[in-house]
Amino acid sequence: MVSVHIENLGDVAIVECEGRIVSSDAAFTLRDAVASQPNVQTVVLDLSEVDAIGGGGVGMLAFLQRWAQAHEIRLKLFNPSRSLRQRLEHTTSIPPFEFATIDEIIAYLSRAVNHGTLVLPAPRDAAGESHG
Repeated sequence: MVSVHIENLGDVAIVECEGRIVSSDAAFTLRDAVASQPNVQTVVLDLSEVDAIGGGGVGMLAFLQRWAQAHEIRLKLFNPSRSLRQRLEHTTSIPPFEFATIDEIIAYLSRAVNHGTLVLPAPRDAAGESHG
């Protein structure tokens, strides 16, 4: 099963995925998370914590790519496993995916902090007390 967490950063949504995308339930969870973001310009799927992805998961990524294009949204994948990246790059039946770099992610976060759409927690001292 997969769990998702969505971080909205202004016009960018980062969908953090964790677990396995091998069942249809997991694929539909991913679909629902992305489809819940129709008002952003970019959706980044953070696949850093995805342990495995099956054929249905790859098919869902292809579906989400088409969905994003139909809604004029850029869909980017971030940090997929080497095997998934190779699988996607060698699948000729779907258009190539865009991959977000760590520099892009940092820029999204920095822009969100500067525009007040992401608030960082106040620093804590050695006693664990918040100052800020």
